[in-house]
Amino acid sequence: MRAVLFDLDDTLIDQRSAMRAAVVPWAAEQGVTGAGVMDRWDAIAERHYARYQRRECTFQEQRRARVHDFLGLDLSDEAADAVFGRYLERYEAGWALLPGAVAALTRVRAAGLRVGILTNGDEDQQRRKLDAFGLSRRVDVLVASSALPAGKPDPRAFAAAVSRLRVAAQEVLMVGDSLEKDVRGALAAGLQALLFDPDGRHTDTDVPRITSLDQLLPSLRAVSRT
Repeated sequence: MRAVLFDLDDTLIDQRSAMRAAVVPWAAEQGVTGAGVMDRWDAIAERHYARYQRRECTFQEQRRARVHDFLGLDLSDEAADAVFGRYLERYEAGWALLPGAVAALTRVRAAGLRVGILTNGDEDQQRRKLDAFGLSRRVDVLVASSALPAGKPDPRAFAAAVSRLRVAAQEVLMVGDSLEKDVRGALAAGLQALLFDPDGRHTDTDVPRITSLDQLLPSLRAVSRT
């Protein structure tokens, strides 16, 4: 093992809580209320973000599509951008580190391993997250899907990250919260993988998993011995 590749959102940064805190008051401002607001926004966001990862639309176009679908309105591009901007302000204000994130990066570096981030996100926005919490100096490589032909789980995304880390695929451990995008995608690309499962949603899977970032280093040692 020569490197650890981390997902960013909901692995190191608590993206979901930031989204939840932003969506409900933002939706209420647009006249949308009810118990299903968060689930509805989440489903719409997932659908259009997947389209962006397949490069069927641009990053900005997927944002506009989310607003159109959620509000059910035919807005101009400028109006959709403005509406999404009000959500974005709340979302960015809610960014927070997940427990153990800094310690995990520090311990991996102290163990003599290279540290990379592979994220299905816009590079500028993801770099702002790293800078906001002082993580940039703890990371050797940031690879964002906005600079790639496709995002995770496409094998080209993992190949790009491995190349930037200057190691072989089998020498890299991918750590992320998505079973499909992070773990199965990494395994299919020849990397090793560890599922970050803090809510215990994947107890039935046979892939190695941790429920806390504090468990990363012992798990890393176990993976290295296999």
